[in-house]
Amino acid sequence: MFQSLSQIITRLVTAVIASGAISMSAQAFPIAAPGTEGLKVFATGGEIKATYEGNSASFSNDLYLGSTFIFNNHATPVGTEVSLGFFAAGTELIFNLHVNNTGDDFFTGPGSRNLDGYEHARVESNWLPGTTLVSFEDLSGGPFDYNDLSFSFTNTVAAVPEPETYAMLLAGLGLLGFMIRRKKVSI
Repeated sequence: MFQSLSQIITRLVTAVIASGAISMSAQAFPIAAPGTEGLKVFATGGEIKATYEGNSASFSNDLYLGSTFIFNNHATPVGTEVSLGFFAAGTELIFNLHVNNTGDDFFTGPGSRNLDGYEHARVESNWLPGTTLVSFEDLSGGPFDYNDLSFSFTNTVAAVPEPETYAMLLAGLGLLGFMIRRKKVSI
């Protein structure tokens, strides 16, 4: 009938965790999925709102879109939302992570935009419905854990492969079709 204090505490902690008020995950903020490194970001049209999702970086990092400051990874509260303005569909948005401790700048998109030649951002479309998640790496040359500043935003999409990728895919399909046709002829 009477519960011990430890039983009451155990039930209370279990209820709080089950309610989602406390996360038991090792990572307290989202990081974009592996395999999304180096993708470009395009507006789908309309107002774009960015939301700061968190970080575990030692360095102080500022996030920019062009020359417009958006967030600092140490000074901005998680959940802060900023309107970036209205953009026409198809406009590429190039985000810049400025590392205050080193003076380095890293950009969304291909590694060729960065001094070290590596992709420093993951860009995951539809992380949540209609929401893209971007996660940055702030060290030149890695470790590429992309946990140094994460933010999400609306009305955007990650880029599809470059035209060269489509050309290679079409060439491969053409070669496959040729080989199948040739095999049928010789039978």
